[in-house]
Amino acid sequence: MMYVLRRIGFFLLTLWAAVTLNFLLPRMMPGSPTDAAIAKLAQNGPVTDATRKAIEAQLGVPDGNIFEQYLGYLHQVITLDFGVSYTFYPQSVSEMVWQAFPYTVILVGFVTIIAFVLGTLIGVLTAWKRNTWLDALPTLTGSFASTFPYFWTALLLLFFLGYVLHLFPTSGAFGPTATPALTWDFFTDVLYHAALPALTILITSLGGWIIGMRNAMINTLGDDYVTFAEANGLKGRTVAIRYAARNAILPNLTGFGLALGGVVGGSVLVEQVFGYPGIGYLLFNAVIGQDYPLMQALFLMITVSVLIANFLVDIMYGVLDPRTRR
Repeated sequence: MMYVLRRIGFFLLTLWAAVTLNFLLPRMMPGSPTDAAIAKLAQNGPVTDATRKAIEAQLGVPDGNIFEQYLGYLHQVITLDFGVSYTFYPQSVSEMVWQAFPYTVILVGFVTIIAFVLGTLIGVLTAWKRNTWLDALPTLTGSFASTFPYFWTALLLLFFLGYVLHLFPTSGAFGPTATPALTWDFFTDVLYHAALPALTILITSLGGWIIGMRNAMINTLGDDYVTFAEANGLKGRTVAIRYAARNAILPNLTGFGLALGGVVGGSVLVEQVFGYPGIGYLLFNAVIGQDYPLMQALFLMITVSVLIANFLVDIMYGVLDPRTRR
């Protein structure tokens, strides 16, 4: 119980530090959204003080001292109200984020879980069958596929499977005639449009999970408790999974926590290549358009998701390895 309480305390402290840093960073950047808007208007003539104040009021630029702004920001975080988007005015930031969130979770989150489970199982098999073709083939294939960057693999799949063979759509999250609704037809259409981005992420990430699990498990196979289990006549599958793999999975579990936390950030390059309207695509447009409220909300969501994923991994560590609780 004390282990869980310590983890919760550390999570809350880190969360407060992340929220505070997310408040300070945009205010440390040179310029302001008002200056960017005025720079566009200045091309048509001088901008008066009244015009500047009107722009600040329209964009919802906070006033008052830094402490008052910080209290107002904390209220925004608690109520999930981050104002309006400067780039997509007058749409609210919260509305835009929640519209893009499901697509990224379906794409990156689902594929990340599949890649982790599949890569871990293959890694267990390659380590148990080391120095055979069952070890060489997955290891070499995974190493080869993981060397290519996301965007390069995405462009190859987009060209051959999208433009040449016309097997999959080349952009968007659903067809132009589809209507977003909780129906089976719309769900299958979303999966169909997510096929190429998902395949890109799976190909480029699977090799890392295979190699990481294989290397960790080979080290545990030489430990005394594995030798003792084998000497007692236990089945090979039992020794591999319940003894060797259970301890070898801990480093992979740490990487999985970080990868799962990064789901909310999306895969910016992959979503940009396929024009997939997820969080990564939205973040790219926010940075290009200097949309500070949108960037601030997205950065906060990414940070919180990473912290939550790490907290869950810490709890799982305590379950899988009781030594970490002491």
